[in-house]
Amino acid sequence: MFEQPIVALGAFVAAAVVITLAGIRMSGTADELADRTGLGEALIGGILLGASTSLSGTVTSVTAAYGGYASLAVSNAIGGIAAQTVFLAIADLIYRRSNLEHAAASETNLIQGALLVVLLAIPALAMVTPEFAIFAIHPVTPILLAAYIYGLRLTHAAQMAPMWSPRKTRETRDDVPEEPDDDDPSTKRLVAEFAGLLAAVGFSGWILANSAVTISEWAGLSQTLVGTLFTAITTSLPELVTTIAAVRRGALQLAVGGIIGGNTFDVLFLVGADVAYRDGSIFHAVGEREVFLLVWSILMTGILLLGLIRREKHGVAGIGFESAALLAVFGVGVAIQVALG
Repeated sequence: MFEQPIVALGAFVAAAVVITLAGIRMSGTADELADRTGLGEALIGGILLGASTSLSGTVTSVTAAYGGYASLAVSNAIGGIAAQTVFLAIADLIYRRSNLEHAAASETNLIQGALLVVLLAIPALAMVTPEFAIFAIHPVTPILLAAYIYGLRLTHAAQMAPMWSPRKTRETRDDVPEEPDDDDPSTKRLVAEFAGLLAAVGFSGWILANSAVTISEWAGLSQTLVGTLFTAITTSLPELVTTIAAVRRGALQLAVGGIIGGNTFDVLFLVGADVAYRDGSIFHAVGEREVFLLVWSILMTGILLLGLIRREKHGVAGIGFESAALLAVFGVGVAIQVALG
């Protein structure tokens, strides 16, 4: 689509700007919808906001897979999970009252985190087992989708009838719905606005995928590196801006739930990518570097879960142990990717 590198680079930057601006507005709209529907910040953040801000990444991975760029498709999906997880460490630095994982503790976020570990392990197993596919689709693809849907049922059940709850402290922020004012927009208008933002983000993801291929070939960089450090981080910009915006609004469970829920949805990129990739199963069209990305993301998710369970009130220099560990592990992972080229 983009034959000239300068045009591709311009399109890439423009798409990134649209994704960022739409993501900022999405956070506020999702918070209002959480109050109007009564579903709560953690559930809305994990499902609606998480899936919606991941739309650009979905389109990017599916478009790349359909074009035969397997490594770009997979690395965009998994690299985004690592990037989005470290965004919570950045949000922890911004939230000064206490450790973010302490203040935003909820059963819903814990379930979503555990679900994410399971979902990441499934494609990792597929990549290291003998090649097998039915109509060019690996059997784990429908299993991934089924596991995600079952996880959503568990999340909803935990929201409606929790079997576990965090001990309340002065720093714990409860999800208390705000009553709408008379001059606030109607729920229908909020839904329509959210749908419009969703369309803009999705189209931008399509632009990103096409421009990234041209940039990769022009710069002589591997698809994995471009997918991990360029498209993955760019398509994750909505998660960064919505997380920071949610923290500033005091919607802490929306912030944490949006990241973890978005990460679980990101694994579904692989479902669409495996279907779109027509040269066999996409899980066997990639190599050790993509397996590294999966293990990297599992490690970072495990660290985040430890932080949510331990609930350290105040860290050192305004940052909790899990946030410091996430920044360190992310930095090492990026350095390894750059060294591999």
